[in-house]
Amino acid sequence: MKAEVFLPEDYRPAEDEPFMNERQLEYFRRKLNAWKDDLLNESRSTVAVLQDDTRNIPDVADRASEETDRALELRTRDRQRKLIAKIDAALRRIDEGEFGYCEMTGDPISLKRLDARPIATMTLEAQERHERREKVHRDD
Repeated sequence: MKAEVFLPEDYRPAEDEPFMNERQLEYFRRKLNAWKDDLLNESRSTVAVLQDDTRNIPDVADRASEETDRALELRTRDRQRKLIAKIDAALRRIDEGEFGYCEMTGDPISLKRLDARPIATMTLEAQERHERREKVHRDD
């Protein structure tokens, strides 16, 4: 087991320190784990609400509205489940020493981008190229 990395509470990764040093990796690991914990807690509360809400609603309009709400809630949970998978993948990349580098070019992903979206796997430029290519293929 590796030693705990000290991280001041107000720490933010900076451009003037070595890219993806131990402190930066620990910062992103904690950020990703906190995000995942929030999503899991939300998910648990939704499951509890959905289980409690299995009541018989006689009014057709009310029942339809309830079903629409449930469907929306389940779609949201599905998106969150996919997001948790991406968070887990980012945590694996941290453990494997690949976090912070573009999977297309191998270039470092900007700290600003990673701070805003720690699950990012591409630099902004590579992501834009990827999306343009995807759009071209979709238009065919």
